[in-house]
Amino acid sequence: MLRVAIVGATGIVGQQFAVALAGHPWFQVTQLAASERSAGRPYGEALRDPRTGSLRWYCAEPLPESLRDLPVVTVEHLDRAHLDLVFTAVESDEARALEPALAETLPVVSTASAFRYEPDVPLLIPGVNNDHVRLLEVQRRNRGWRGFIVPIPNCTTTGLAITLRPLLDRFGLQRVLMTSLQALSGAGRSPGVIALDILDNVIPYIVGEEEKVERETRKILGQYRDGAIQPADFLVSCTCTRVNVLDGHTEAVFAQTVRPCPPEAVARAMRDYAGVLAEAGLPSAPPEMIVVRDDPFRPQPRLDRDTHNGMATVVGRIRADTALENGVKYVLVSHNTKMGAARGAVLVAELLVKSGYLG
Repeated sequence: MLRVAIVGATGIVGQQFAVALAGHPWFQVTQLAASERSAGRPYGEALRDPRTGSLRWYCAEPLPESLRDLPVVTVEHLDRAHLDLVFTAVESDEARALEPALAETLPVVSTASAFRYEPDVPLLIPGVNNDHVRLLEVQRRNRGWRGFIVPIPNCTTTGLAITLRPLLDRFGLQRVLMTSLQALSGAGRSPGVIALDILDNVIPYIVGEEEKVERETRKILGQYRDGAIQPADFLVSCTCTRVNVLDGHTEAVFAQTVRPCPPEAVARAMRDYAGVLAEAGLPSAPPEMIVVRDDPFRPQPRLDRDTHNGMATVVGRIRADTALENGVKYVLVSHNTKMGAARGAVLVAELLVKSGYLG
């Protein structure tokens, strides 16, 4: 059993890590870290509002009993000698300073964007770009670390990259256009989209989101060669919006392929790819990475986001795009706080164990 810490444990993503790791067969949470404000108290008490005494717990699942009495410390007081892995759930500005200090001695799996675009840092989605894990050897050599940093992609990128993998492999890709309808939970507790701002409304801009998706998709689907990742050579353009949905990002995707891609062949390619992790032996892996729906009214976030415990990307409305030569279009739903956040990060850590980089 590998001993793990959650840094940022009292925040929303930290709580999602607590749920995702509860009862995990490979990982045991032995340490929790948060801010000075929370340190020095048991986890269950650190989560209480100091004014009302109410539990500030944001997950649908209950607070794991195994963690309720675990003391919260600051990052500086983590007992690193008794840790095998750290999951970080902090903002990117904080991650920029904190994660390298941890990675000097420990593996770090992060939900922050701080290091996603570094040339020696892989952006891993198990089943999509497993071979990119070899970049960790370059990272360790470049930086002189015993550990490493592996960030997960932006939650909007995740579902898109997963569904594009079988298209790229079977038909080749020339360009991809995507419009997202992103859930409220992707904004955390940001005041920009709370309460009346989002009622009867669509927010047409998410700061930095479009650039992240465009850049990350090409990196994830690029090729690992000679110690570096060559980004995929197709074009990606997107518009990202926030909508009044609690969980689950919906994306409308338009793709132009190199070779003809009739809709039935696209559906077959996605279904053939879906079981890529079925025999990988990863505890958090879904039996199908992609679930294709034939019902023209699916996918819908309320009905489809929790497919395979929120770890599958659900696709529907696959049809020809007659405005493009070799064009196809479809709609996807991906769970932004499960596969796109903590559970997806745990899945990455499981791949690192299987690949020999952990344990």
